[in-house]
Amino acid sequence: MNEYAALEQKFARIAVLNEAAAMLGWDAAAMMPEGGAEARGEQLATLAGLAHEFLSSPEIAEALAAAQPETDWQDANMALMREAHIRATALPRDLVEASVRAGRACETIWRQARRDSDFAAVRGALAEVISLTRESAGIIGQALGLSPYDALMSQYQRGITAAEAGAIFARYEGFLKHALPRAEALQASRGSEKLPPGPYPEATQEALARQLAAAAGLKFSSARLDRSAHPFCGGTPTDIRITTRYDEADFCSALMGVLHETGHALYEQNLPAAFRRQPVGEAAGMAMHESQSLIIEMQAVRSDAFLSHLAPILTRTFGKSITLGGLRNRLRHVRRSFIRVEADELTYPAHVLLRFRLEQALLAGDLTVADLPGAWNDGLTALLGITPPDDRQGCLQDIHWYDGAIGYFPSYTLGAMAAAQLMAASRKALPDMDANLARGDFAPLSGWLAQHVHGLGSSLGLNEILANATGEALNPEYFEAHLTARYLA
Repeated sequence: MNEYAALEQKFARIAVLNEAAAMLGWDAAAMMPEGGAEARGEQLATLAGLAHEFLSSPEIAEALAAAQPETDWQDANMALMREAHIRATALPRDLVEASVRAGRACETIWRQARRDSDFAAVRGALAEVISLTRESAGIIGQALGLSPYDALMSQYQRGITAAEAGAIFARYEGFLKHALPRAEALQASRGSEKLPPGPYPEATQEALARQLAAAAGLKFSSARLDRSAHPFCGGTPTDIRITTRYDEADFCSALMGVLHETGHALYEQNLPAAFRRQPVGEAAGMAMHESQSLIIEMQAVRSDAFLSHLAPILTRTFGKSITLGGLRNRLRHVRRSFIRVEADELTYPAHVLLRFRLEQALLAGDLTVADLPGAWNDGLTALLGITPPDDRQGCLQDIHWYDGAIGYFPSYTLGAMAAAQLMAASRKALPDMDANLARGDFAPLSGWLAQHVHGLGSSLGLNEILANATGEALNPEYFEAHLTARYLA
Protein backbone atom coordinates (compact mmCIF):
# COMPACT_ATOMS: atom_id res chain seq x y z
CA MET A 1 0.00 0.00 0.00
CA ASN A 2 1.46 3.39 -0.98
CA GLU A 3 1.50 6.36 1.39
CA TYR A 4 -1.52 8.06 -0.16
CA ALA A 5 -3.68 4.91 0.03
CA ALA A 6 -2.65 4.45 3.66
CA LEU A 7 -3.69 8.04 4.36
CA GLU A 8 -7.11 7.46 2.79
CA GLN A 9 -7.53 4.40 5.00
CA LYS A 10 -6.84 6.45 8.12
CA PHE A 11 -9.41 9.08 7.14
CA ALA A 12 -11.96 6.38 6.33
CA ARG A 13 -11.60 5.17 9.93
CA ILE A 14 -12.34 8.67 11.22
CA ALA A 15 -15.33 8.88 8.87
CA VAL A 16 -16.78 5.67 10.31
CA LEU A 17 -16.69 7.18 13.79
CA ASN A 18 -18.52 10.25 12.48
CA GLU A 19 -21.07 8.01 10.76
CA ALA A 20 -21.74 6.27 14.06
CA ALA A 21 -22.23 9.65 15.73
CA ALA A 22 -24.65 10.66 12.97
CA MET A 23 -26.78 7.58 13.55
CA LEU A 24 -26.81 8.16 17.31
CA GLY A 25 -27.87 11.74 16.63
CA TRP A 26 -30.73 10.55 14.43
CA ASP A 27 -31.82 8.10 17.10
CA ALA A 28 -31.76 10.84 19.75
CA ALA A 29 -34.15 12.94 17.65
CA ALA A 30 -36.42 10.18 16.35
CA MET A 31 -36.42 7.21 18.73
CA MET A 32 -34.57 7.73 22.01
CA PRO A 33 -36.58 8.08 25.23
CA GLU A 34 -35.95 11.26 27.21
CA GLY A 35 -34.20 9.26 29.90
CA GLY A 36 -31.41 8.35 27.49
CA ALA A 37 -30.21 11.92 27.00
CA GLU A 38 -27.39 11.92 29.54
CA ALA A 39 -25.93 8.63 28.35
CA ARG A 40 -26.29 9.69 24.71
CA GLY A 41 -24.40 12.88 25.42
CA GLU A 42 -21.52 10.86 26.85
CA GLN A 43 -21.56 8.46 23.89
CA LEU A 44 -21.39 11.31 21.38
CA ALA A 45 -18.71 13.12 23.36
CA THR A 46 -16.58 9.96 23.44
CA LEU A 47 -16.96 9.40 19.69
CA ALA A 48 -16.06 13.04 19.00
CA GLY A 49 -13.04 12.70 21.27
CA LEU A 50 -11.86 9.53 19.50
CA ALA A 51 -12.28 11.11 16.07
CA HIS A 52 -10.38 14.15 17.28
CA GLU A 53 -7.61 11.99 18.74
CA PHE A 54 -7.12 10.10 15.46
CA LEU A 55 -7.30 13.26 13.35
CA SER A 56 -4.80 15.20 15.46
CA SER A 57 -2.34 12.33 15.93
CA PRO A 58 1.32 12.50 14.87
CA GLU A 59 0.56 9.46 12.70
CA ILE A 60 -1.75 11.59 10.54
CA ALA A 61 0.83 14.36 10.37
CA GLU A 62 3.49 11.89 9.20
CA ALA A 63 1.13 10.37 6.63
CA LEU A 64 0.25 13.83 5.25
CA ALA A 65 3.92 14.64 4.90
CA ALA A 66 4.70 11.36 3.11
CA ALA A 67 1.71 10.94 0.78
CA GLN A 68 2.03 11.96 -2.86
CA PRO A 69 -1.27 12.61 -4.68
CA GLU A 70 -1.39 11.52 -8.32
CA THR A 71 -4.67 13.05 -9.52
CA ASP A 72 -6.54 16.34 -9.12
CA TRP A 73 -9.10 14.58 -6.92
CA GLN A 74 -6.39 13.20 -4.65
CA ASP A 75 -4.77 16.62 -4.49
CA ALA A 76 -8.08 18.22 -3.48
CA ASN A 77 -8.62 15.46 -0.93
CA MET A 78 -5.25 16.10 0.68
CA ALA A 79 -5.90 19.84 0.87
CA LEU A 80 -9.09 19.14 2.82
CA MET A 81 -7.28 16.59 4.98
CA ARG A 82 -4.62 19.15 5.88
CA GLU A 83 -7.20 21.74 6.91
CA ALA A 84 -9.06 19.17 9.02
CA HIS A 85 -5.78 18.17 10.67
CA ILE A 86 -4.90 21.81 11.43
CA ARG A 87 -8.32 22.35 13.00
CA ALA A 88 -7.98 19.20 15.09
CA THR A 89 -4.45 19.80 16.31
CA ALA A 90 -5.36 23.33 17.33
CA LEU A 91 -8.09 22.12 19.71
CA PRO A 92 -7.37 20.13 22.88
CA ARG A 93 -9.41 16.96 23.17
CA ASP A 94 -10.92 17.96 26.51
CA LEU A 95 -12.35 21.11 24.89
CA VAL A 96 -13.84 19.06 22.04
CA GLU A 97 -15.53 16.65 24.46
CA ALA A 98 -16.65 19.44 26.79
CA SER A 99 -18.27 21.25 23.87
CA VAL A 100 -20.18 18.15 22.79
CA ARG A 101 -21.35 17.45 26.35
CA ALA A 102 -22.42 21.05 26.84
CA GLY A 103 -24.36 21.02 23.57
CA ARG A 104 -26.18 17.80 24.39
CA ALA A 105 -27.02 18.97 27.91
CA CYS A 106 -28.20 22.37 26.68
CA GLU A 107 -30.32 20.85 23.93
CA THR A 108 -32.04 18.57 26.44
CA ILE A 109 -32.89 21.53 28.70
CA TRP A 110 -33.94 23.58 25.67
CA ARG A 111 -36.61 21.06 24.65
CA GLN A 112 -38.49 21.61 27.90
CA ALA A 113 -37.70 25.34 28.01
CA ARG A 114 -39.12 25.76 24.52
CA ARG A 115 -42.31 23.92 25.45
CA ASP A 116 -42.69 26.16 28.52
CA SER A 117 -41.47 29.36 26.82
CA ASP A 118 -39.01 29.64 29.70
CA PHE A 119 -35.72 31.14 28.49
CA ALA A 120 -34.45 31.51 32.05
CA ALA A 121 -34.41 27.72 32.39
CA VAL A 122 -31.84 27.31 29.61
CA ARG A 123 -29.95 30.59 29.93
CA GLY A 124 -27.09 29.17 31.99
CA ALA A 125 -26.62 26.14 29.76
CA LEU A 126 -26.61 28.34 26.65
CA ALA A 127 -24.04 30.65 28.25
CA GLU A 128 -21.78 27.61 28.72
CA VAL A 129 -22.22 26.60 25.06
CA ILE A 130 -21.43 30.14 23.88
CA SER A 131 -18.37 30.33 26.14
CA LEU A 132 -16.94 27.03 24.87
CA THR A 133 -17.74 27.95 21.27
CA ARG A 134 -16.01 31.31 21.67
CA GLU A 135 -12.92 29.54 23.05
CA SER A 136 -12.86 27.00 20.21
CA ALA A 137 -13.49 29.62 17.52
CA GLY A 138 -10.63 31.77 18.77
CA ILE A 139 -8.21 28.84 18.73
CA ILE A 140 -9.23 27.62 15.27
CA GLY A 141 -9.32 31.12 13.85
CA GLN A 142 -5.76 31.75 15.00
CA ALA A 143 -4.60 28.44 13.49
CA LEU A 144 -6.23 29.17 10.12
CA GLY A 145 -5.69 32.92 9.98
CA LEU A 146 -9.41 33.66 10.24
CA SER A 147 -11.59 35.71 12.54
CA PRO A 148 -13.37 33.58 15.17
CA TYR A 149 -16.74 33.89 13.43
CA ASP A 150 -15.24 33.15 10.01
CA ALA A 151 -13.65 30.06 11.55
CA LEU A 152 -17.13 28.90 12.61
CA MET A 153 -18.74 29.76 9.27
CA SER A 154 -16.03 27.91 7.38
CA GLN A 155 -16.72 24.64 9.15
CA TYR A 156 -20.22 24.73 7.63
CA GLN A 157 -19.46 26.45 4.31
CA ARG A 158 -15.89 27.15 3.35
CA GLY A 159 -15.00 29.87 0.89
CA ILE A 160 -17.27 32.68 2.06
CA THR A 161 -16.63 35.15 4.87
CA ALA A 162 -18.92 36.98 7.25
CA ALA A 163 -18.11 40.23 5.47
CA GLU A 164 -19.13 38.78 2.10
CA ALA A 165 -22.29 37.24 3.52
CA GLY A 166 -23.08 40.47 5.36
CA ALA A 167 -22.91 42.48 2.14
CA ILE A 168 -25.21 39.99 0.38
CA PHE A 169 -27.69 40.08 3.26
CA ALA A 170 -27.63 43.87 3.48
CA ARG A 171 -28.48 44.04 -0.23
CA TYR A 172 -31.38 41.66 0.36
CA GLU A 173 -32.63 43.73 3.30
CA GLY A 174 -32.94 46.67 0.92
CA PHE A 175 -34.76 44.52 -1.65
CA LEU A 176 -37.17 43.19 0.99
CA LYS A 177 -38.05 46.65 2.26
CA HIS A 178 -39.68 47.46 -1.07
CA ALA A 179 -40.68 43.97 -2.26
CA LEU A 180 -42.58 42.82 0.83
CA PRO A 181 -45.28 45.53 0.90
CA ARG A 182 -45.72 45.20 -2.87
CA ALA A 183 -46.12 41.43 -2.60
CA GLU A 184 -48.63 41.82 0.24
CA ALA A 185 -50.66 44.33 -1.77
CA LEU A 186 -50.73 42.11 -4.86
CA GLN A 187 -51.69 39.11 -2.77
CA ALA A 188 -54.57 41.00 -1.17
CA SER A 189 -55.90 41.99 -4.59
CA ARG A 190 -56.08 38.41 -5.82
CA GLY A 191 -58.41 35.52 -5.08
CA SER A 192 -58.38 33.89 -1.67
CA GLU A 193 -59.13 30.31 -2.76
CA LYS A 194 -58.33 27.94 0.10
CA LEU A 195 -57.64 24.27 0.57
CA PRO A 196 -60.52 22.26 2.06
CA PRO A 197 -60.35 21.72 5.83
CA GLY A 198 -58.93 18.49 7.25
CA PRO A 199 -58.60 16.01 8.63
CA TYR A 200 -55.78 14.70 6.45
CA PRO A 201 -54.87 11.39 8.11
CA GLU A 202 -51.22 10.99 9.12
CA ALA A 203 -50.90 7.55 7.55
CA THR A 204 -52.19 8.85 4.21
CA GLN A 205 -49.81 11.82 4.36
CA GLU A 206 -46.88 9.53 5.06
CA ALA A 207 -47.70 7.19 2.18
CA LEU A 208 -48.01 10.12 -0.21
CA ALA A 209 -44.78 11.67 1.05
CA ARG A 210 -42.95 8.40 0.38
CA GLN A 211 -44.48 8.21 -3.09
CA LEU A 212 -43.44 11.74 -4.04
CA ALA A 213 -39.95 11.38 -2.55
CA ALA A 214 -39.44 8.23 -4.60
CA ALA A 215 -40.72 10.02 -7.71
CA ALA A 216 -38.12 12.74 -7.10
CA GLY A 217 -35.43 10.04 -7.15
CA LEU A 218 -34.96 8.95 -3.54
CA LYS A 219 -34.03 5.26 -3.26
CA PHE A 220 -35.81 3.85 -0.23
CA SER A 221 -33.67 0.74 -0.40
CA SER A 222 -31.09 2.90 1.39
CA ALA A 223 -33.33 5.45 3.14
CA ARG A 224 -35.91 5.72 5.93
CA LEU A 225 -38.69 8.17 6.69
CA ASP A 226 -39.50 8.72 10.38
CA ARG A 227 -40.95 11.34 12.73
CA SER A 228 -39.18 13.96 14.83
CA ALA A 229 -39.96 17.32 16.45
CA HIS A 230 -37.94 19.11 13.76
CA PRO A 231 -37.59 17.69 10.21
CA PHE A 232 -34.06 16.83 9.15
CA CYS A 233 -31.96 14.60 6.91
CA GLY A 234 -29.14 12.62 8.50
CA GLY A 235 -27.40 9.28 8.31
CA THR A 236 -24.92 8.32 5.62
CA PRO A 237 -25.00 8.20 1.79
CA THR A 238 -26.02 4.53 1.90
CA ASP A 239 -28.32 4.85 4.93
CA ILE A 240 -30.25 8.12 4.65
CA ARG A 241 -32.50 9.09 7.57
CA ILE A 242 -35.27 11.60 6.80
CA THR A 243 -37.70 12.82 9.43
CA THR A 244 -40.76 15.03 9.38
CA ARG A 245 -43.72 15.94 11.57
CA TYR A 246 -47.40 15.62 10.69
CA ASP A 247 -50.41 17.86 11.24
CA GLU A 248 -53.76 16.33 10.32
CA ALA A 249 -55.20 19.82 9.78
CA ASP A 250 -52.54 20.70 7.19
CA PHE A 251 -50.84 18.16 4.92
CA CYS A 252 -48.57 20.77 3.32
CA SER A 253 -46.18 21.08 6.24
CA ALA A 254 -45.17 17.42 6.27
CA LEU A 255 -45.20 17.05 2.51
CA MET A 256 -42.99 20.05 1.85
CA GLY A 257 -40.75 18.98 4.73
CA VAL A 258 -40.20 15.55 3.21
CA LEU A 259 -39.54 16.94 -0.27
CA HIS A 260 -37.11 19.48 1.19
CA GLU A 261 -35.22 16.73 2.99
CA THR A 262 -35.38 14.60 -0.16
CA GLY A 263 -33.30 17.27 -1.90
CA HIS A 264 -30.68 16.84 0.82
CA ALA A 265 -30.91 13.06 0.50
CA LEU A 266 -30.45 13.08 -3.28
CA TYR A 267 -27.24 15.06 -2.81
CA GLU A 268 -25.95 12.51 -0.31
CA GLN A 269 -26.95 9.50 -2.40
CA ASN A 270 -25.26 10.89 -5.52
CA LEU A 271 -21.94 11.89 -3.94
CA PRO A 272 -18.91 10.29 -5.67
CA ALA A 273 -18.82 6.68 -4.47
CA ALA A 274 -15.12 6.33 -5.38
CA PHE A 275 -14.29 8.84 -2.61
CA ARG A 276 -16.79 7.71 0.02
CA ARG A 277 -15.52 8.31 3.55
CA GLN A 278 -12.99 10.82 2.24
CA PRO A 279 -13.20 14.59 2.77
CA VAL A 280 -13.36 15.20 -1.00
CA GLY A 281 -16.27 12.77 -1.27
CA GLU A 282 -18.44 14.79 1.10
CA ALA A 283 -20.87 17.55 0.18
CA ALA A 284 -19.31 20.90 -0.69
CA GLY A 285 -20.77 22.62 2.37
CA MET A 286 -24.08 23.40 4.01
CA ALA A 287 -24.99 26.33 1.73
CA MET A 288 -24.53 24.02 -1.23
CA HIS A 289 -26.49 21.34 0.62
CA GLU A 290 -29.31 23.78 1.30
CA SER A 291 -29.35 24.76 -2.37
CA GLN A 292 -30.13 21.14 -3.21
CA SER A 293 -33.06 20.89 -0.82
CA LEU A 294 -34.45 24.23 -1.98
CA ILE A 295 -34.08 23.59 -5.70
CA ILE A 296 -36.37 20.59 -5.17
CA GLU A 297 -38.83 22.07 -2.67
CA MET A 298 -38.99 25.76 -3.59
CA GLN A 299 -37.85 25.99 -7.18
CA ALA A 300 -39.39 22.79 -8.61
CA VAL A 301 -42.17 21.54 -6.32
CA ARG A 302 -43.75 24.95 -5.68
CA SER A 303 -43.70 25.88 -9.37
CA ASP A 304 -46.99 26.15 -11.26
CA ALA A 305 -45.90 23.27 -13.46
CA PHE A 306 -45.47 20.76 -10.65
CA LEU A 307 -48.43 22.03 -8.61
CA SER A 308 -50.68 21.41 -11.64
CA HIS A 309 -49.46 17.81 -11.53
CA LEU A 310 -49.81 17.55 -7.75
CA ALA A 311 -53.35 18.94 -7.35
CA PRO A 312 -55.20 15.97 -8.92
CA ILE A 313 -52.99 13.51 -7.01
CA LEU A 314 -53.93 15.22 -3.75
CA THR A 315 -57.60 15.23 -4.73
CA ARG A 316 -57.55 11.47 -5.34
CA THR A 317 -55.45 10.73 -2.28
CA PHE A 318 -57.47 12.66 0.28
CA GLY A 319 -60.89 12.55 -1.37
CA LYS A 320 -61.17 16.34 -1.22
CA SER A 321 -61.25 18.91 -4.02
CA ILE A 322 -57.75 20.38 -4.03
CA THR A 323 -57.16 22.92 -6.78
CA LEU A 324 -54.11 24.56 -8.26
CA GLY A 325 -55.31 27.93 -6.95
CA GLY A 326 -55.72 26.58 -3.44
CA LEU A 327 -52.26 25.06 -3.50
CA ARG A 328 -50.72 28.26 -4.82
CA ASN A 329 -52.33 30.31 -2.07
CA ARG A 330 -51.24 27.89 0.64
CA LEU A 331 -47.67 27.20 -0.55
CA ARG A 332 -46.81 30.66 -1.85
CA HIS A 333 -48.58 32.81 0.72
CA VAL A 334 -46.53 35.77 1.96
CA ARG A 335 -46.95 36.45 5.65
CA ARG A 336 -44.82 38.13 8.29
CA SER A 337 -44.21 35.21 10.61
CA PHE A 338 -42.50 34.82 13.97
CA ILE A 339 -41.30 31.29 13.14
CA ARG A 340 -38.42 30.78 10.70
CA VAL A 341 -39.41 27.29 9.56
CA GLU A 342 -42.93 28.51 8.76
CA ALA A 343 -41.77 31.59 6.83
CA ASP A 344 -42.35 32.05 3.11
CA GLU A 345 -39.35 32.31 0.81
CA LEU A 346 -39.62 36.10 0.53
CA THR A 347 -39.39 36.80 4.28
CA TYR A 348 -37.26 33.78 5.26
CA PRO A 349 -33.94 35.59 4.65
CA ALA A 350 -34.94 38.20 7.23
CA HIS A 351 -35.02 35.44 9.85
CA VAL A 352 -31.55 34.34 8.79
CA LEU A 353 -30.23 37.91 8.83
CA LEU A 354 -31.50 38.34 12.39
CA ARG A 355 -29.70 35.20 13.59
CA PHE A 356 -26.56 36.07 11.62
CA ARG A 357 -26.27 39.39 13.40
CA LEU A 358 -27.16 38.07 16.85
CA GLU A 359 -24.79 35.12 16.83
CA GLN A 360 -21.90 37.36 15.78
CA ALA A 361 -22.72 39.68 18.69
CA LEU A 362 -22.93 36.73 21.11
CA LEU A 363 -19.61 35.35 19.95
CA ALA A 364 -17.87 38.72 20.17
CA GLY A 365 -19.28 39.38 23.66
CA ASP A 366 -21.18 42.43 22.46
CA LEU A 367 -24.45 40.75 23.46
CA THR A 368 -24.92 38.77 26.67
CA VAL A 369 -27.02 35.63 26.74
CA ALA A 370 -29.27 37.28 29.33
CA ASP A 371 -30.06 40.08 26.85
CA LEU A 372 -30.74 37.74 23.94
CA PRO A 373 -34.58 37.68 24.17
CA GLY A 374 -34.86 41.47 24.04
CA ALA A 375 -32.32 41.80 21.25
CA TRP A 376 -34.15 39.12 19.28
CA ASN A 377 -37.49 40.88 19.62
CA ASP A 378 -36.03 44.26 18.71
CA GLY A 379 -34.27 42.78 15.67
CA LEU A 380 -37.35 41.06 14.29
CA THR A 381 -39.41 44.20 14.81
CA ALA A 382 -36.87 46.20 12.80
CA LEU A 383 -36.75 43.65 9.97
CA LEU A 384 -40.39 42.57 9.65
CA GLY A 385 -42.37 44.96 11.82
CA ILE A 386 -43.64 42.22 14.15
CA THR A 387 -42.69 41.38 17.76
CA PRO A 388 -42.85 37.81 19.17
CA PRO A 389 -45.40 37.52 22.01
CA ASP A 390 -43.16 35.08 23.93
CA ASP A 391 -39.74 33.47 23.77
CA ARG A 392 -41.11 30.20 22.40
CA GLN A 393 -41.90 32.12 19.23
CA GLY A 394 -38.72 34.13 19.61
CA CYS A 395 -35.23 33.10 20.65
CA LEU A 396 -36.23 29.60 21.79
CA GLN A 397 -37.62 28.42 18.46
CA ASP A 398 -34.45 26.96 16.87
CA ILE A 399 -32.30 24.12 18.15
CA HIS A 400 -29.07 25.33 16.52
CA TRP A 401 -27.48 27.56 19.17
CA TYR A 402 -28.54 25.30 22.02
CA ASP A 403 -26.78 22.40 20.30
CA GLY A 404 -23.67 24.47 19.61
CA ALA A 405 -24.23 25.08 15.87
CA ILE A 406 -23.11 28.71 15.60
CA GLY A 407 -22.18 29.98 12.15
CA TYR A 408 -24.66 27.64 10.44
CA PHE A 409 -27.56 30.01 9.80
CA PRO A 410 -26.03 31.97 6.87
CA SER A 411 -26.00 28.73 4.87
CA TYR A 412 -29.80 28.73 4.62
CA THR A 413 -30.11 31.95 2.64
CA LEU A 414 -26.85 31.56 0.74
CA GLY A 415 -28.27 28.18 -0.29
CA ALA A 416 -31.57 29.70 -1.40
CA MET A 417 -29.67 32.13 -3.59
CA ALA A 418 -27.53 29.34 -5.05
CA ALA A 419 -30.68 27.29 -5.73
CA ALA A 420 -32.20 30.11 -7.78
CA GLN A 421 -28.98 30.50 -9.74
CA LEU A 422 -28.71 26.76 -10.43
CA MET A 423 -32.37 26.56 -11.44
CA ALA A 424 -31.90 29.40 -13.93
CA ALA A 425 -28.94 27.55 -15.46
CA SER A 426 -30.74 24.20 -15.54
CA ARG A 427 -33.72 25.79 -17.29
CA LYS A 428 -31.41 27.00 -20.05
CA ALA A 429 -29.89 23.54 -20.35
CA LEU A 430 -33.29 21.80 -20.09
CA PRO A 431 -35.82 23.87 -22.06
CA ASP A 432 -38.56 21.28 -21.37
CA MET A 433 -38.24 21.73 -17.60
CA ASP A 434 -41.84 22.84 -17.02
CA ALA A 435 -43.25 20.14 -19.28
CA ASN A 436 -41.28 17.55 -17.33
CA LEU A 437 -42.40 18.87 -13.95
CA ALA A 438 -46.02 19.01 -15.15
CA ARG A 439 -45.69 15.21 -15.64
CA GLY A 440 -44.05 14.78 -12.26
CA ASP A 441 -40.78 13.88 -13.96
CA PHE A 442 -37.77 15.02 -11.91
CA ALA A 443 -35.26 12.84 -13.76
CA PRO A 444 -33.87 15.53 -16.11
CA LEU A 445 -33.38 18.00 -13.27
CA SER A 446 -31.95 15.36 -10.93
CA GLY A 447 -29.58 14.18 -13.64
CA TRP A 448 -28.37 17.72 -14.31
CA LEU A 449 -27.77 18.28 -10.59
CA ALA A 450 -25.97 14.96 -10.23
CA GLN A 451 -23.60 15.97 -13.01
CA HIS A 452 -23.02 19.61 -12.06
CA VAL A 453 -23.22 19.45 -8.25
CA HIS A 454 -23.62 16.06 -6.54
CA GLY A 455 -20.93 14.12 -8.35
CA LEU A 456 -18.31 16.81 -7.65
CA GLY A 457 -18.32 16.21 -3.90
CA SER A 458 -15.95 18.71 -2.27
CA SER A 459 -13.46 18.70 -5.13
CA LEU A 460 -14.53 22.31 -5.72
CA GLY A 461 -15.90 25.01 -3.43
CA LEU A 462 -19.32 26.67 -3.57
CA ASN A 463 -18.34 29.48 -5.91
CA GLU A 464 -16.31 27.18 -8.16
CA ILE A 465 -19.22 24.76 -8.50
CA LEU A 466 -21.56 27.64 -9.31
CA ALA A 467 -19.13 29.13 -11.79
CA ASN A 468 -18.76 25.82 -13.64
CA ALA A 469 -22.52 25.17 -13.65
CA THR A 470 -23.84 28.69 -14.27
CA GLY A 471 -20.94 30.73 -15.59
CA GLU A 472 -20.48 32.90 -12.50
CA ALA A 473 -19.94 32.80 -8.75
CA LEU A 474 -22.83 33.29 -6.32
CA ASN A 475 -24.96 36.16 -7.56
CA PRO A 476 -28.02 37.22 -5.47
CA GLU A 477 -29.66 38.78 -8.54
CA TYR A 478 -31.01 35.37 -9.57
CA PHE A 479 -32.83 34.97 -6.25
CA GLU A 480 -34.30 38.45 -6.48
CA ALA A 481 -35.40 37.77 -10.07
CA HIS A 482 -37.05 34.50 -8.99
CA LEU A 483 -38.94 36.21 -6.16
CA THR A 484 -39.96 39.09 -8.41
CA ALA A 485 -41.39 36.71 -11.00
CA ARG A 486 -43.22 34.61 -8.41
CA TYR A 487 -44.55 37.27 -6.03
CA LEU A 488 -44.46 40.66 -7.74
CA ALA A 489 -45.68 39.90 -11.26
